Amino acid sequence: MLNHNLKLNPKVFNDDVTKKSTREGFGEGLLQAAIENDNVVGLCADLTDSVKMNIFAEKFPDRFVEVGIAEQNLISVASGMAAMGKIPFVGSYAIFNPGRNWEQIRTTVCYNDQPVKIFGSHAGLSVGPDGGSHQMLEDIALTRVLPNMIVVSPCDAIEASKATLAISKTKTPAYLRAARNDTPIITTKETNFEIGKAEIFFKPENGLASVGIIATGPILYNALIAAKKLDEKGIKVKLMNLSTIKPLDREAIISLAKETKNIVTIEDHQITGGMGSAVAECLSEFYPTKITFMGVKNIFGQSGNPKELEKYYKLDIESIIETIEILLK
Repeated sequence: MLNHNLKLNPKVFNDDVTKKSTREGFGEGLLQAAIENDNVVGLCADLTDSVKMNIFAEKFPDRFVEVGIAEQNLISVASGMAAMGKIPFVGSYAIFNPGRNWEQIRTTVCYNDQPVKIFGSHAGLSVGPDGGSHQMLEDIALTRVLPNMIVVSPCDAIEASKATLAISKTKTPAYLRAARNDTPIITTKETNFEIGKAEIFFKPENGLASVGIIATGPILYNALIAAKKLDEKGIKVKLMNLSTIKPLDREAIISLAKETKNIVTIEDHQITGGMGSAVAECLSEFYPTKITFMGVKNIFGQSGNPKELEKYYKLDIESIIETIEILLK
């Protein structure tokens, strides 16, 4: 059943559940952050509308810089502004930001511990027809390895808005990952969000769970539907929303592993170096547990609509159910 203590969307299992992209949630959160703090500024690399920074730019034109197609310069300029007391949010597609400008992020932002907030939109398979060249499936790995960096992958537009506001209040670098396509609204404005804290979204009505599912980003919706269907079959699972990948909520992950003895990680990202790897690092040190990794397995993406791609890469609802049923045989 849904964890009602979290005040999740009561219509999440309905066919007509409201959908909205996490990039839109970022845009709304950025506007709110700017309203609350005059030091918040925005910089973009010629994709202002696509990454939903347009509402910020329209409201605060004197606090917005269009750098142009120069992602490396984008980061360097933002780092300089941060050094002078500003809180820069820099936006582009994730394939370019942090893909193209990783060295500048490492050296001018993280090495100097400047509070630049990096927004990577169109991450994962959600780019769909744009194909493998633009489907950024390596950004979690690229960012979580960097010292001083916060890494957040919100599950829906509401959480993306809250996460944007939350990282605006930190004094360290941060990376926020978002998808292109509209995805179901899972949370509500009353649902708790805190950097570094995981939450259990689904749990058995009675008794302990035999499988712990850990998901991050909008793909969590597929995991949620799968959890409900498994529950109806008598298979007890707990589903964790791990929206903050760094810093990792070790206590929550270890607790889930101790209860279930079986962990399945699900992410719209490469298996290597992603969220599942972060979970494995934690459990191998503190509570060795059997882990099944679901994600993209050492191959690039390809053109197709998001649902087709989820099915092809076995991230759809049916594949999640099948994987867990096989695990428990």
